[in-house]
Amino acid sequence: MTTTYSEVWDLESIFPGGSESPQLQEHISKLKAMNLSFTDKVNSFNTPTTANESESVVELITLAAEVMKYLDQASSFVGCLEAQNMEDRKANVLRSEVTTIEANFSTAFTAFQQKLAATDETVWDGLFENKQLKELEFVLNEWRKEAKEKLSEKEEALISALSVDGYHGWGQMYDTIVGAMTIRVNVDGVEKELSVGQANNLSSHANPEVRKESFERLEDAWGEKEELFAKTLNHIAGFRLNVYEKRGWDHVLKEPLDYNRMQQTTLDAMWGAIAKNKQPFVEYLNRKASMLGKEKLNWYDLDAPISSSNETISYNDGAQFILKHFSKFGPEMASFAEQAFENAWIEAEDRPGKRPGGFCTSLPVQEESRIFMTYNGSASSVATLAHELGHAFHSHTLKPMHPLNRNYAMNVAETASTFAEMVVADASVKEAANEEEKLSLLEDKLQRSVALFMNIHARFLFETAFYEERKNGVVPASRLNELMVDAQKEAYGNALEELHPRFWASKLHFYITDVPFYNFPYTFGYLFALSIYAKALEEGTAYEEKYMALLRDTAIMPVEELVMKHLGEDITKEAFWQKGIDLCIEDAKEFLELTK
Repeated sequence: MTTTYSEVWDLESIFPGGSESPQLQEHISKLKAMNLSFTDKVNSFNTPTTANESESVVELITLAAEVMKYLDQASSFVGCLEAQNMEDRKANVLRSEVTTIEANFSTAFTAFQQKLAATDETVWDGLFENKQLKELEFVLNEWRKEAKEKLSEKEEALISALSVDGYHGWGQMYDTIVGAMTIRVNVDGVEKELSVGQANNLSSHANPEVRKESFERLEDAWGEKEELFAKTLNHIAGFRLNVYEKRGWDHVLKEPLDYNRMQQTTLDAMWGAIAKNKQPFVEYLNRKASMLGKEKLNWYDLDAPISSSNETISYNDGAQFILKHFSKFGPEMASFAEQAFENAWIEAEDRPGKRPGGFCTSLPVQEESRIFMTYNGSASSVATLAHELGHAFHSHTLKPMHPLNRNYAMNVAETASTFAEMVVADASVKEAANEEEKLSLLEDKLQRSVALFMNIHARFLFETAFYEERKNGVVPASRLNELMVDAQKEAYGNALEELHPRFWASKLHFYITDVPFYNFPYTFGYLFALSIYAKALEEGTAYEEKYMALLRDTAIMPVEELVMKHLGEDITKEAFWQKGIDLCIEDAKEFLELTK
């Protein structure tokens, strides 16, 4: 018998009652008390003057890790509440409460980092004779470096306090505005009122009129509120730039590069290799335009199906397909995914009121994950489900590590997810029932390459240009539209006719305040995952153990060192990135050959 998996996640086992949960309130109250205790201990903590004081450092680090765990738990759970029902007003109140606690903790934590950073070099080295501190050497050295590059303890505390309403508040404002938006679209003769997420899903509708109308209605909706979105984006960027200036940081990419533990030369090598290899993907887009009876594709044709087949894959069948192919890679990943399906860790139901997009979040108290998406039965939806399971598996592999050695950055986070996605996408093409299905699935893979090499590149180009202009003052909505069009023309090699000038307003990633430049790590992860996937194909199921060892190292070394250790490659050179791009070019060549 085939198991029937729930399409609605189980949050009740975490905190029963959702946003009204008494257990959640108890958790938050305990978190506040822990945070106060940590703050008091930091206030009475003095910079170590001898290595014999290592135990006091261990005590504070242990308490900090515990506060982080409870904070992550609360933030993740509230994020789940906000995503599953954008009209959950209590969840919005809880978000503000958690954000305030985060800011208070950040203030105390920064003070702790700065007191530690002031330790004399000889004493600092001596602290690592303590085994518990030796295990955290990379992270502690990272803290020390961060603290030295920031302002004084009082100034950083002021920034944290002001960020609650002056920075994070703007990001929350964006969520509130988008959550209240509804889009009226005629779908197959029926007028429907849809959420932004549901309207976005129509980008792959078989009927070109539906795709065009949903795109235009969305564009109109973004246009109606573009002044609000422009003000929001400008304030987020303005806050960031002011903080950077006060700290003496003259490069907008300093924070995202530090956060992702990577060098500028690595980023330049990656985009340099991609910029030199746009042509095969432009040819694919031109061929697709021809197949759709057009000279050039419009933005709303990018996800258009090229097959007349309306076949969809049920959620259960999609789950079974993922489990089958994860098991061919390795037993641990398959077993973990099965646990996620059986225990209802996944919110996949297609219903109104949900937030657009997808994510995976960790609930560290239970050492579980929750996955959020809207499953629509397409091959792309199955791949997205595998992608998010890859994120969850990454967290699962890190369980043996110290909690402070689990804080991997976004670029390597996207590696595990993309790897899982590739396992499933590749299998789909190989198991296609006929040439039409194979072509459709091959195109689904190519759409991912276009998204990572062109769409993400456009976001990066736009954001880089916007931040440079923002240094000189507010950038109006009209100019933001121009910057976006310029970025899309360059990134897509002029392959598109009608572009998406208000994409900057529609993309949540530009408004996320926790992580700046929420774009290039996706492309990094995609190409890094291609290299890992090539190794996995060579070695079969025996590679899973090596893969898990790589994932366990993702939070304790820079990415250049990580790749050299596990793949023996230098990622500061374009040659590394070229190998992954070449695999994607093979997909484009095969598509062009099959559609002659």
